[in-house]
Amino acid sequence: MPHLAHIALVVRDYDEALAFYVGKLGFELVEDSYQPAQDKRWVIIRPPGTPVGATTILLARASTPEQVARVGDQVGGRVSFFLATDDFARDHARFTAAGVTWVRAPADQPYGRVAVFADLYGNLWDLIEYAAGHPAAGATRR
Repeated sequence: MPHLAHIALVVRDYDEALAFYVGKLGFELVEDSYQPAQDKRWVIIRPPGTPVGATTILLARASTPEQVARVGDQVGGRVSFFLATDDFARDHARFTAAGVTWVRAPADQPYGRVAVFADLYGNLWDLIEYAAGHPAAGATRR
């Protein structure tokens, strides 16, 4: 059966994106390969603890004016990425200490505890610990 292998995140620069996602958030670098025919890099990252074979993030450097215009606003200002955790307090504190910018404070919702942060480009991310019994709660891996 097909599965979702990667999602593309349009970035301005590979190295600055890696500094944020790997350096600040603690994501793992899966692959960073130069593609000479296209003069680009194939850069794949994943949150720590993500199983091999699970969906990863492909950092895609913007290379046209249309792509540059989308950096930081791929989905019109909505939260576009959802980072599930099994320990909200731990990861919220770790991200705060790393200098992550929070745009919505932690709040308890029927589906779990959530806060929203902006990445270095302004894309919005949920940090979420799903409530026990929520259908997505079993998807949290650490």
